[in-house]
Amino acid sequence: MTQVTSNTQVAKVAIVTGGSRGLGRSTVLALAKRGVHSILTWNRASQEAEAVVAEAAALGVKTVALQLDTGNTAAFDGFVAQINTALAQLGVSCFDYLVNNAGTSHHASIQNTTEAELDALYNVHVKGVFFLTQKLLPLMNDGGRIVNISSGLTRFSVPESGPYAAMKGAVEVLTRYLAKELGPRGITANTVAPGAIQTDFSGGVVRDNPQVNQMVSSMTALGRPGVADDIGPMIAALLSDDNRWVNGQRIEVSGGMVL
Repeated sequence: MTQVTSNTQVAKVAIVTGGSRGLGRSTVLALAKRGVHSILTWNRASQEAEAVVAEAAALGVKTVALQLDTGNTAAFDGFVAQINTALAQLGVSCFDYLVNNAGTSHHASIQNTTEAELDALYNVHVKGVFFLTQKLLPLMNDGGRIVNISSGLTRFSVPESGPYAAMKGAVEVLTRYLAKELGPRGITANTVAPGAIQTDFSGGVVRDNPQVNQMVSSMTALGRPGVADDIGPMIAALLSDDNRWVNGQRIEVSGGMVL
């Protein structure tokens, strides 16, 4: 991979879960354009992850791709050991930014959601975010940044989205407490809540279903659904020192959906 150009500052390093596709991919590449190296995780999309590594290298930064199921907390100790190795490959011992992006979709009413489905949502979106952050905090530099991904669905209600939205609501509360508890270390924590985005999330329904695409467009002030590159650069900007005084906030990035 391309070697980092030497300068007077130590290179910044981000960990981005679910960084092989969609919003995660856009975030890794937006950070790369700012000279930030990344460790991205993937669960099933290994080829897509390697493609992101190559794209980031073309932008002059190093990226390491690691496999991780963020719903399997039993794997987190081994993952942290891999992180230590990856950080050494990047020439540092600690990282600066954590983006908890990996997630799964779910569409069912509260009445029809099974216990197994709710447990699976909880494991990825709440328990996984909680314990992965906890495990990684000793490796985060003071003055670091955490961004947790939520959803516009915590503000407005859409049929068959309640169980998923409830998990994202828990993430928003967790984020405020992280901001409070980590303040003495100078670490900020914020939530980014995307609106409906045209990716392969939920089977690509917003992107590929004309009726859904039109419905989202009609309820969005800017007249269209979002795309991944509406979100990744915003997250990269939020992680920068330009936004060092933003802390404990929920920032919706939805083009003005359901105003």
